[in-house]
Amino acid sequence: MEFNNKVLLGMSGGVDSSAAAIKLLEMGFEVAGVTMILKPYKYLTEEEKESLYKEAEDAKRVCEILGIKHYAPSFQKEFEEAVIKDFITCYLEGRTPNPCVKCNINLKFGAMLQFAKEIGFDRIATGHYAKLEKDIENGRTLLKKAPTKKDQSYFLYGLKQHQLERAIFPIGDIDKEEARALAEKYKLPVAKKPDSQEICFIKNNNYVDFLSNYANKLPTEGNFVNDEGKILGKHQGIHRYTIGQRKGLGVTFGEPMYVKNIDAKNNTVTLSRLEGLFSDTLFARDVNLIALSEIEKPIYAEAKIRYQAKPSMALIEKVGELYKFTFEEKQKSVTPGQAVVFYNGDTVLGGGTII
Repeated sequence: MEFNNKVLLGMSGGVDSSAAAIKLLEMGFEVAGVTMILKPYKYLTEEEKESLYKEAEDAKRVCEILGIKHYAPSFQKEFEEAVIKDFITCYLEGRTPNPCVKCNINLKFGAMLQFAKEIGFDRIATGHYAKLEKDIENGRTLLKKAPTKKDQSYFLYGLKQHQLERAIFPIGDIDKEEARALAEKYKLPVAKKPDSQEICFIKNNNYVDFLSNYANKLPTEGNFVNDEGKILGKHQGIHRYTIGQRKGLGVTFGEPMYVKNIDAKNNTVTLSRLEGLFSDTLFARDVNLIALSEIEKPIYAEAKIRYQAKPSMALIEKVGELYKFTFEEKQKSVTPGQAVVFYNGDTVLGGGTII
């Protein structure tokens, strides 16, 4: 497929996307920047609104210095529908969401790609630390790990072929220090800007406060139970807990106890000792395959159950509409709602949502 030379770059006003702009220009592309206004104002304090405007202004200033055009369209409604409402629903149903994955699929490589096409850009780029490669044999676009500890391929597992083939990751071959050095070389005002917080719409990463303010109806208190169903005490609402949690339970038990399971239907939170957190199997839904068109027979691949987890070898097989992962080494705190992503070396084979 032939594309024009125009690339629309998602710019957050941070170092990574600014370095990506420089890289794209050095590669000879005609570049414009876009800062997607995502967070609905009703979820923000006045201070946070000012910060939102500053992000857009920082990106605009970088574009001015580099001599490229800047856009700042609003996708607040789309972000609320695809990301925030899903985030709230997950916690109310006893799951732990991964909003960055949802945002990448629906906003950064969904709405932004559509916006790019509408204004005459065939491709989009972001400041993600990841790489792309064309598989000559089957014509698929492969997603690969970046050779740096900042690798973000895990968060991109949900991208479809039509999104990947129009994407560019300009800083996939450099690390954070090199990105900052590049920004300093071009005297960009964001060169020393610190990294942003993990979840962009949650102040101080306090998701319980966020849910308390914006969920229509919060879960009520219920019972802490053990594996046999014996009541151990009262919990303050299932939205306050996640698998593997030890601190903040609000009850002491005379020994360390951890959240093992959250049952929204029965409004119970199962607690166990540390050894009870380990499991060698999980099931995943909504699995997206990138390097493969299908998995007809069971395969072995390295898989990881969260971004910071160490990859572990697993047997992967399709079971109806789900995929079953059987790990050679037991995994700690397998968490429904999080992503399981599997690899062949540096190549992302696919990923899905743990159930």
